[in-house]
Amino acid sequence: MVKTIGNPLTWTADAAGAAGSHMAEAARRMGGRETEPPQVRQITYDDLLAALATGFEDFMALRSDVLALVVIYPLIGVMLALIAVNTELLPYLFPMASGFALVGPVAATGLYELSRRREAGEPTRWSDALTPLRSPSMAPILALGGLLMAIFVIWMLVAGMIWQITLGAQSPTEAGFLAQVLGTNAGWGMILLGIPVGAVFAALVLALAVVSVPLLVDRNTGLPMALVTSWRVTRTNPGPVLAWGAIVAGLLVLGSLPLFLGLIVVMPVLGHASWHLYRCAVAPR
Repeated sequence: MVKTIGNPLTWTADAAGAAGSHMAEAARRMGGRETEPPQVRQITYDDLLAALATGFEDFMALRSDVLALVVIYPLIGVMLALIAVNTELLPYLFPMASGFALVGPVAATGLYELSRRREAGEPTRWSDALTPLRSPSMAPILALGGLLMAIFVIWMLVAGMIWQITLGAQSPTEAGFLAQVLGTNAGWGMILLGIPVGAVFAALVLALAVVSVPLLVDRNTGLPMALVTSWRVTRTNPGPVLAWGAIVAGLLVLGSLPLFLGLIVVMPVLGHASWHLYRCAVAPR
């Protein structure tokens, strides 16, 4: 058969058809295949400690894999610190560092997969952390990552507004920054205003993501059902979920010292522990 060169209208129609097919496939993956909502269970404070203990066991068993996987986190932290110290972004150092917790649930996707495979008794290699990239749930995971990143950007904008309201009239310097923050009324005003506002952002992300990403790694539920399930877990267990958020925040602060190097241990332990907390909070199929 002789092939002919199509006209621009044909090319446009073909491109539109292909784009429509991709969008339909992406929409189908966003919705997932499972239609029955997962069963949510009550969890206790002891479950939080058990999840941390099991997460640490995963870290010890997979430490050669996990350390290679998460070493990027302290490197990013050091780079952010250097940028902040050497530019006018110094007031954003703490918001940027604390903002890691807002995108952490998606960043730990590979750790969830490693814990899932170890729990199931499957062979586990470093490359298995990339398995979710090939799963049908990758589209909703990326969409959730975009949502969390948008919340992070909004948090940075709000943090900038808080700085302008309190200490914005003073030009930050490396030597005098801590003195400005801790030694002036305006600095304490920024702290007293910024901490509760940041806690609101953290609580929002916690409610949306406490089990949503592990659920997407484990099942083809789709993004809407994963978000609803995460909210149901939070509503059913408000005390333990808030306590879990406090544990995560406290360990991230400890892991940031010195120079964010502690995140090499804290990040994988929290990632693995989050998987086991999900297994406690959501009943198996």
